Formats: sequence, structure tokens, C-alpha cells
Amino acid sequence: METERLVALQEAFKDELTDNILPFWLEHGWDTKNGGIQTALGEDGELLDSDKSVWFQGRTAWTYATAYRIIKEDAQYLEMAKSCLDFIEEYCVDSDGRYLFRVTAEGKPVIKRLRYIFSEAFAVLGMAAYSRASGDLRYAQKAEALFEQIQRTLKDPDALVPKFNPEIRSSTGLAVPMILLVVAQELREAVTERAEYYNVLIDGFINTILTTFVDRERKAIVEQVGMDGSFQYDHLEGRLINPGHGIEAIWFMLKEAKIREDKDLEREALTLLDWMWEWGWDNEYGGIIYFRDVLGKPSYEYWHDMKFWWPQTEAVLATLYAWQLSADQKYRQMFEEVYTYTMNHFPDRKGGEWYGYLHRDGRISTPLKGTMYKGPFHTPRMFLEGYEMLIKKIE
Repeated sequence: METERLVALQEAFKDELTDNILPFWLEHGWDTKNGGIQTALGEDGELLDSDKSVWFQGRTAWTYATAYRIIKEDAQYLEMAKSCLDFIEEYCVDSDGRYLFRVTAEGKPVIKRLRYIFSEAFAVLGMAAYSRASGDLRYAQKAEALFEQIQRTLKDPDALVPKFNPEIRSSTGLAVPMILLVVAQELREAVTERAEYYNVLIDGFINTILTTFVDRERKAIVEQVGMDGSFQYDHLEGRLINPGHGIEAIWFMLKEAKIREDKDLEREALTLLDWMWEWGWDNEYGGIIYFRDVLGKPSYEYWHDMKFWWPQTEAVLATLYAWQLSADQKYRQMFEEVYTYTMNHFPDRKGGEWYGYLHRDGRISTPLKGTMYKGPFHTPRMFLEGYEMLIKKIE
């Protein structure tokens, strides 16, 4: 019975990708005139804002390159990935070598966020994935060079503009080691001869997450701590828990445990998953809630109890990894709960793709299909990662 379920899931994952998600963005998002992708789309794919998210040039390159590598369904997948990478190289790198955050349809700079390295990180992800899919090793070399640039930037105290006054409240966030972890995992697959180098980096990123952002007393992963690793619970930002974000980091660790057959890391990640599920799962309405306060105080963000699409996709992957690694039926039940909730609430069978933003009770908050932050990444990544895992499991 379990094998039958896994085969059915594999087929469902592929169908959702090839019949709904990937065609929607090829038809409505791909800017065939200027190159790259536009993601601010309405319910039926109407373009609502012609600006382009630089994050999504790299993210989309990863998605379509990975789809081509795994599924090989449509040559357009690789063309879309290349279009996004070409657009990045032509228009998204500023004169100082740092990447922009948002540009016009033609590639003119609109916003540059000097606080972050995420535009660069997602470009690395896309370049590495494209190299794996196409066999063009030049993109692996570009990815490695940019990844080294990111690490130099992070070590330069004058390169990044801090969010808070460092003389008053120095802080660091979960997002950086988490994203560098998944980028290093992709690079390791693209540059296999340097696997041990990336293993060392990955170990460091995982260690940073486990030793810096995990509050073992309160059984939680928090989003922000002091530069010295201290919890800053006298401030709202320091008490913030984003269960979906923590669960995303967890499945990265579960994936690493699977690759290395590391039972200690698997047990650690499963424990964290149990904790973050307790923080995130909405027992009344279902789904992963957006924010919690680690001390149980009221959340300060007005969307704290909404159901965004991406925490659900991260929970689907985390519980699927947990189920397949541990064979514990508890995780199968968790997977079935969040997968059923997600597929019952987010896909739009009329206009295509998925809605992204629901009220806590599941009502649609806005019919947008894309923004500068929502596009072809979290949803197709869930299906791509899950599909590839299931293929290997069934084989």
C-alpha cells in the first residue's frame, strides 16, 4: 500500500508541474522581448507590474533548469533558465559588482538592497542548476566565483548595511546560513570534484543554525539573535518565530542527512521538525501559520495568522523527507495532513497556478498569482524535490 501511495504521489507531482505550474509561467511570465521573467501577475496571468525581481531571475533559472534535468519534458525549460541567467548578467549586476534587487522590464535599476546577499545567492543557485542541466561547465565556474564573492562580502564589515544600529543592537538572521546551505548543496552537485570543500562549508552552515538559532529550552528556531549568539527576547524582532522558515531549514538538513546517511543529523532534524510543527500547525483550520512569538506573547506583524503558500510547501517537503528517512508513520500522517490542506486550498484550477495568500480560515486574501516575492520557485521546488526523491525511493 505504501508503494502504491508513493507511485501515485510521484505521478501527481509531475502532473501538477507539467500541466499547471511550469506552463503558467512560460505563458504569462516569460518576457520574450527583453529576456528574463516578470512575476507580478494577476489571477489569470495579467501583468500588473512590469518591474522584475532579481531574486526571481536566479530562482526561475534554478526551477526550469532543474525541471529540464529531472523531467526533460520541454526544451523551453532550458531556454527559460538561460533567458533568466542572460538577463541577470546583462542588467542585474551594478558597477560595484553587487547585485540589484529590482529592475525595470528593460533592466534599468530600480532598487538596490545593500543589506543582503540574496540576489547573488539565488543567481548562484540558478547558474549551478543550469550547469547541471545543460552540461555547460562555464556556468559552474561562474557560480563558484560568485559564491566566493558572497563569502568575501559577508566577511567585509563595511560591505553590508546593517538593519539595526550595530553600536546599539547588533544582530544576525537565520536566512543567511540557511540560504548558503542550500546554495552550497547545489554547487556540490555541479562541481563534484570539490565535494569535500562544500561538505566542510555545509557542516559550518548547519552548525551555525543548530548552535545559534535553536532555543532548546523553548523548543524553537528563532529568526534573529545577537551577533554573539544571545537571544534578544526583550524585543519583538528577537522573539519572532517563522515556522515555515524553520521547517525549510530543517528539510535542507534532512536532505543532507539522507545524502550522507548521517543518523545523528537525521535525529537532530527530526526533533526540530517536531518542535516547529507544534509552533506552526493550526489545529483549528489546518495549515502552517505565518508567525509566532517565542514567549507566547502577541505577534506584532498584522499577517501573523495568515496562511502563505510557501510555508506549506516547505512543510510538505520536510514531512516527506521525515517519513521516507525514518519510516515513522507519524511523519506520514503529518505529510498527508499538510499535503491535503495545501492541495485543497492553494491551486487555482480555473486561472492556473496557485493562490499565494489566504486568511487563517482558508479564504483567499488576494487573487494574485505572483509578486516580487512569489513566482516559480517554492511551489515547483516542492514538486521537483519531491518527484526526484520519490523516483529514487521507488527505484
